[in-house]
Amino acid sequence: MTDEPTLWEIDTPETPPESGPEPTAAEPKPAALPVPATPAVPPSPKRIIEAFLFVGGAPLTADRAVEAIRGLTPEQFQEAIAELNRDYREQGRPYSIVPREHGWVLTLRPRYRAVIDRLYGSNREARLSQQIIDVLALVAYRQPATRQEIDTFRGAESGALLRQLVRRGLIAVVQRGDANQREVAYGTTPRFLEFFGLRGLEDLPQTQDLQRL
Repeated sequence: MTDEPTLWEIDTPETPPESGPEPTAAEPKPAALPVPATPAVPPSPKRIIEAFLFVGGAPLTADRAVEAIRGLTPEQFQEAIAELNRDYREQGRPYSIVPREHGWVLTLRPRYRAVIDRLYGSNREARLSQQIIDVLALVAYRQPATRQEIDTFRGAESGALLRQLVRRGLIAVVQRGDANQREVAYGTTPRFLEFFGLRGLEDLPQTQDLQRL
């Protein structure tokens, strides 16, 4: 019998752990280069005129547009109106720019007028309280009129009534004053004329009672 060591007596060398590269800290990613901002292109005079008409209020005259848009001439204003109307016809838009009170307004074409009645109700269906009529009359005859002026004439607060008239589309917010000192005021809209069947503000009743407002 040989003196061979048993299995559990044989010394086996320990297998060293596999060596690998030393862990290193994550390399920082290079910072993204800033994207140069695209310079803002100012709107063209034609688009500014379109924005004025879209806001509504008193008819836009050439004098007001020339005063508000630097470098614009009355001839360029008339050309812009003609170009916008041509664009609207070619694009089949439901609105057009029409002359009114020595100026211009943006309004729906006649075939789309029924949309107004459907949205707001026809003249016969509309119901205006006496308080709203009083405020509307003050705005119509004294426009552009501020809320403070209307409050003074009525002897009561008129903010809620003015907001109702704005929502109905009968009056709109307009600016009054020069470039150095402007204040918020109210004026009638083209819908006001359509609502009461007037061609212009000169068609407003001129009674002695109304003239005393």
